[in-house]
Amino acid sequence: MKPLVSIIMGSTSDYPVMEAAAKFLDEYKIPFEINALSAHRTPAEVEKFARSAEERGLKVIIAAAGMAAHLPGVIASMTSLPVIGVPIKASLEGLDALLAIVQMPPGIPVATVGINASLNAGILAAQILAIQDEKLAAGMKKHKESLKKKILTANEELAKIKFTHKVG
Repeated sequence: MKPLVSIIMGSTSDYPVMEAAAKFLDEYKIPFEINALSAHRTPAEVEKFARSAEERGLKVIIAAAGMAAHLPGVIASMTSLPVIGVPIKASLEGLDALLAIVQMPPGIPVATVGINASLNAGILAAQILAIQDEKLAAGMKKHKESLKKKILTANEELAKIKFTHKVG
């Protein structure tokens, strides 16, 4: 089994945030790998990873970084594969990382999810793969339907809560 998605973190301290993406990919039986690479501390290894990603069979890269958060953009500059950036809340409430990832120059796009939103990164990676995988596409449709059902069920529960001045 070869990985289709690579989850890259600037540091293993990012793993607790990135675990949600890994769990989602695992739940949908999408082969993936997880590695720590730093744009600043291991630039040669980042370049080797990015330049070999496509030939290794990867289809999507999820790259997480905090603070200066150059990792997703550096990877995107060296591959034509889609890169999904996950800003990590390490300082400045994660706004520094968000801005560093989302403000890419023309020609080097990085799809960016919310701060610490690795679950959304995993879902987006699955949706990208689902373009060419009917079974996965059906799974993504079921996932979206389950989200709808959760809200409908929540509203049924909220309707049961009684207050003197609650209308409805």
